[in-house]
Amino acid sequence: MKNKLFDIWDNNKASINAWLSIPNSFTAEAFGKMGWDSVTIDMQHGQNDYSTAIAMLQGLSNSDTVPMTRVPWNEPGIIMKMLDLGVQGIIAPMINNKADCEKFVSYCYYPPIGQRSFGPMRAQVAYGSDYYQHANKNIISLAMIETKEAVDNLDAILSVPNLTGIYIGPADMSSSYGLPPKFDVKEDPVFSNIKMIVNKARGKNKIAGIHNGSVKYLKEMIEIGFQFTSLLSDFRIMTSHAESLLKELKNVDTKSDNTSAY
Repeated sequence: MKNKLFDIWDNNKASINAWLSIPNSFTAEAFGKMGWDSVTIDMQHGQNDYSTAIAMLQGLSNSDTVPMTRVPWNEPGIIMKMLDLGVQGIIAPMINNKADCEKFVSYCYYPPIGQRSFGPMRAQVAYGSDYYQHANKNIISLAMIETKEAVDNLDAILSVPNLTGIYIGPADMSSSYGLPPKFDVKEDPVFSNIKMIVNKARGKNKIAGIHNGSVKYLKEMIEIGFQFTSLLSDFRIMTSHAESLLKELKNVDTKSDNTSAY
């Protein structure tokens, strides 16, 4: 079950992550075949739940992309069930302090590192009967940094042992500082936070990740040190392309923005 993202990061390269909001196994299978390094099933703001994720992960198993999920909350039940289902990475939202992060990490890993309960069901089918022996060193744990409180507690969060890294949610971070929620932020203090966070994460040998609303901004984030980068979502990519085609056909002014990138 070797997780290829660790190989990418060990070579000091950046991985490119797709984001699935639509609960559809065919969409998942198609994205898996495109060549994304990882594909994240969004269970927080996407329309996905545990039941729909089963078929989506089965679709992804036809490719070598790394299956991940953003869980709806930092809660042990859903984190452990998704790991048992075969995801190799968990993104947890709204990690605001060290205690939040310590709990999150403990849910992701088997003892003695954490408190994950044994019962890997589909994970054992997908990765083999020796799944337990290799799970801890192949699971990715990314804590979302998306509030002023989390930024203030960043050093403590990054000090948590066995945390793989952090993942910036620019929209919630913007709203936390009184700005309109959006991606590809260039306004301070959020943009200054983004640059500070990646530097601190790299200094602590943690992976820094961020969600992006455009290829141009994503490339800029890689240049400043982010190694886990997501681009839009299946829903946003589909609708924005469809809108551009419709505008070309009918010369209509579609009202799009990038705040719905999830």
